[in-house]
Amino acid sequence: MKEIKKEYKKLTDTELVKLAVKGDELAYVELMNRYKKKVETIVNRIVRNKSETDDLVQEIFTKAFTSISSFKSEFSFSTWLYKIATNHCIDFVRKRKISTYSLDEEYELEDDSIQREIPDWSNVPDRELFQKQKNEIIYEAINSLPEHYRKVIIMRHFEDKSYEEIAKELKLPLGTVKVHIFRARELLYKKLKDKLKHY
Repeated sequence: MKEIKKEYKKLTDTELVKLAVKGDELAYVELMNRYKKKVETIVNRIVRNKSETDDLVQEIFTKAFTSISSFKSEFSFSTWLYKIATNHCIDFVRKRKISTYSLDEEYELEDDSIQREIPDWSNVPDRELFQKQKNEIIYEAINSLPEHYRKVIIMRHFEDKSYEEIAKELKLPLGTVKVHIFRARELLYKKLKDKLKHY
């Protein structure tokens, strides 16, 4: 059994998904092991209630694995999973009427920073629907990035990794990582500025 598990660790996400679609339980386990901590990070950032984290993470993976046959291999599994996690947390926040985190984000490059302001929908009855629609647009834009840009954006903003951690994991100079993230953000801003102006 241990040897089988080792073989699964060598498989790509896409290969694991194909096995999972066929009902392979070890493929499910390996995918969950790979992304559990990252999904926990998303849950904690949105819900901000650690007592709910374990249940929400389990619900997210259950939802993902139930609909895994709908996953399209031209997209990355991680982005698809993070979208499910984000939307599930938004639903949870809406049902519990929890005050969630600010969506304003400061983009940094060394000592420079740019503030991208996102409209406050707190007084809009259907704000959760608007947020979900906005998420769809953002995830599509991320998926359309060149792979080396998409990877660093996901690691920085969804997996909550530092520049140093990204550089170490990708075996890239720290300066290169910062430039990639900066350029990826600029590309995203250009792709999203018109699409999100009504959100």
